[in-house]
Amino acid sequence: MKTFKNANGNPVLMKMVKAIHENKDYLGEVDGLIGDGDHGMNMNKGFMMFGDEFGDQKFTFADGLDNLGNILFSKIGGSMGPIYGTIFMDAAEQGMELEDITVKDLADMLGAGLAGLQEIVEAQVGDKTLVDTLAPAVDVLKKAAEEGTDFPQALEDMKAAAKKGMESTKDMVAKFGRSSRLGERSRGVLDAGSVSCCIILTAMADGILENL
Repeated sequence: MKTFKNANGNPVLMKMVKAIHENKDYLGEVDGLIGDGDHGMNMNKGFMMFGDEFGDQKFTFADGLDNLGNILFSKIGGSMGPIYGTIFMDAAEQGMELEDITVKDLADMLGAGLAGLQEIVEAQVGDKTLVDTLAPAVDVLKKAAEEGTDFPQALEDMKAAAKKGMESTKDMVAKFGRSSRLGERSRGVLDAGSVSCCIILTAMADGILENL
């Protein structure tokens, strides 16, 4: 079983920063259809602040998630800063003491992030939020760990589950956030948080794949 060295955090986190930066306009467009359109701008602001401060430093994957989470929690506007901040900081705490990260460890880290999120926002799968992307990704990783799937395949499966979860939000009615006021009119559009979550998880998986 391949493992990912916790020490190799920089290239993974920088890949996540690059992915958000490259998709900031798209995220704004998606958010603007049923939200206030600032999701891409806010996310890009936080991720670029992290990149500017830590981009040339060496740090662990867990430390990187913790520092990114702190910036998002405290420095960017809207509801998504605290949401992503909580996810990343709780995931980081779960993996802080690890030297080698296995498929199970990554599942546990992202699972801790999901659990932390659901302590502050009671969103479930089907409520048209980023939970629709994150929860199936965690489930697939947990299943991969149980079945002994190798790390590269587990990461590809995680990416596929995240994408499928994101796409599922298009046919849902929003239950949380500003878009929830639209009721049925929120159907037919992707949830912006689920899109950014898919972008982040895909970049994370690709970064880990390159550093196995």
